[in-house]
Amino acid sequence: MTYCLGIKVEQGLVMLADGRITAGHQVSNARKATLHGPTGAPVAIMTSGLRSLRDKTLAYFDRDQRRERKNGFGSMLEAVTAYSAALREVAEEDREALERSELSFNLNAILGGCLADDPEPTLFLVYPEGNWIEVDARTPYLSVGATAYGKPILDRALGYTTSLRTALKLAYLSFDSTRFSSADVGYPIDLLTYRQRDRLWSEAQYDYDDLSQQRQWWNKHITQLAADMPDGPWTEVLLAADDLPDEGQRLSLVQQD
Repeated sequence: MTYCLGIKVEQGLVMLADGRITAGHQVSNARKATLHGPTGAPVAIMTSGLRSLRDKTLAYFDRDQRRERKNGFGSMLEAVTAYSAALREVAEEDREALERSELSFNLNAILGGCLADDPEPTLFLVYPEGNWIEVDARTPYLSVGATAYGKPILDRALGYTTSLRTALKLAYLSFDSTRFSSADVGYPIDLLTYRQRDRLWSEAQYDYDDLSQQRQWWNKHITQLAADMPDGPWTEVLLAADDLPDEGQRLSLVQQD
């Protein structure tokens, strides 16, 4: 299992992938987010699934890009089409052998970038069958892996007009919620940003101790926010036993919408 998240806002892209690899009882680390293509036209790719499928699919993708597009793809649509073709080629070669070993062909990927013919950056989620969907401004993120734990904070706080800086912080908080509740997700994490203003990628890797200040700040403030939530009839009915109204008033309060 893993956690990969791509966010698209007006100011650009944020992409995050955890680095934990689990195989039975063994845990190791490996990159799941990488840039592919020439310096001036890179495509960011993150994957969730069997490592062998990732490595082979990306090797075929890089091969085809060098063979057909020495200067890189012209658009993200061309890039995702080439990636899907490489994925299907790997499926033709490996799916049957995997199924004989009771393993599923389970590679999911998020591709992100902004190439010469693209009016703005975008993200694609590619399924194991090679079909894909594109990010939508109404739901400006795509995720794969252990997606359930980090989804609520994104749905509540992230919008297309959210600043790139805030989107980066929300990506971290989404990961932190996930790694806290899922043993298969953890540090280190790879973070990439694409700034639409200057059309530049930046990337960095962080380990557990690197973000201790942010983690401690979040733990403290989320606990304090819960304590500071306004009280009302609902808390009085359930908690203030010495000050409870009589039975009729209590029932009336409970029934209020």
